[in-house]
Amino acid sequence: QVALVESGGGLVQAGDSLRLSCAASGRTFSSYAMAWFRQAPGKEREFVASIGRSGGWTRVADSVKGRFTISRDNAKNTGYLQMGSLKPEDTAVYYCAAADTSSPFIASKNYDYWGQGTQVTVSS
Repeated sequence: QVALVESGGGLVQAGDSLRLSCAASGRTFSSYAMAWFRQAPGKEREFVASIGRSGGWTRVADSVKGRFTISRDNAKNTGYLQMGSLKPEDTAVYYCAAADTSSPFIASKNYDYWGQGTQVTVSS
């Protein structure tokens, strides 16, 4: 099993950048694909980005493509979501998730482990 803890959220202005971190503990982090999802008030949880075990395969939602980058440092047991050109519609609770697989899935049902979430608020 793996435990995940997100950090780095906060209140920023439109156009700013922010980097979220996802610290993993427990089983070897490099055994898992990981992903970021987000959920805005009154909306369903949506896929943001995912990355394979080694970091060589990434997938990014169209809504954030060109603005967000997912990465990981297996030596530090940490995943990252670098967010740029933030918009008010990016406001949400951001969750990291891990799956015991090599493939960076898009669907949340494929992820077995979840963090508690970190709030990102973008003001206009």
